[in-house]
Amino acid sequence: MILFVLKRLFSAFLTLLVVSVLIFLLAHLAGDPAIAIAGKESTAEDIARIRVHYGFDRPLIEQYFAWCGRALSGDFGRSYHYQQTVSDMVMTRLPITLTLGVSALCFALAISLPLGIFAAIRPNSLIDRISLVIAVVGQAMPTFWFALVMIVFFGLTLRWLPISGNASWQNFIMPTIALGYFATPALMRLTRAGMIDALESDYIRTARAKGLGHASILFKHALRNVMIPVVSVSAVQFGAMLGGSIVIEQIFALQGIGWLSYDATVRSDLPVVQAITLIIAVFYVLLTLAADLINALLDPRIRIG
Repeated sequence: MILFVLKRLFSAFLTLLVVSVLIFLLAHLAGDPAIAIAGKESTAEDIARIRVHYGFDRPLIEQYFAWCGRALSGDFGRSYHYQQTVSDMVMTRLPITLTLGVSALCFALAISLPLGIFAAIRPNSLIDRISLVIAVVGQAMPTFWFALVMIVFFGLTLRWLPISGNASWQNFIMPTIALGYFATPALMRLTRAGMIDALESDYIRTARAKGLGHASILFKHALRNVMIPVVSVSAVQFGAMLGGSIVIEQIFALQGIGWLSYDATVRSDLPVVQAITLIIAVFYVLLTLAADLINALLDPRIRIG
């Protein structure tokens, strides 16, 4: 197990190293940051002065290592537009996005796991057809359109829920459903398919022959193997929710890091864009690492690979 953990940690380190290089290079290849800071009406002297002030005149490799050194200590510089420390700006808005992502993933799992399990137990039944409809609709319906429909119906027509801001937990209900429903079809289909395969496997037939109860077979034996791919996909989906929450945050005016990344991109605020992209990449890597470790605990055979 220790060797397995060390391998995964080394792989995570290499992934973050490559991602940091790509983030740094892509941000600079997008255009001259000195021109973006100076503005369209600036003179050549102004641009040259800004380039020297921010260190853009130094070699890229030197700029990269300087940026990495500051990032490792939590210093992402100052925002070009707001003139605030990027770390403070991100940490103020990160809890909003994390709250939205965690609640959306919990909503998706709460819907997909029971429906997937019961659909596998009773294939071609009414609940199986309901699960299929939910999966097809969720896969085909754009998230932003679903969010707007909920705003019109629950926010403007019925006036049950607030439609913008993050003042209370009620503000997160519609964003959670809109973002979580996007991940529900994949998790539901994965649970259903995995449970059907598990229930038809030899070890389940052996468990039935030994006289084990239906609940014990279902939840202790079958579901244990089904959860391995579900955990992996859930980690990826959670990372996608953090990185893709920009549309939902814009629609519901939540002002998390999704909203901040959009604002920074429009304003060519390079330090903010780099910081948010790197933080989301770190979450992706850590979530994948956590999923690998959890799956290794669920199935010891994974540690051998």
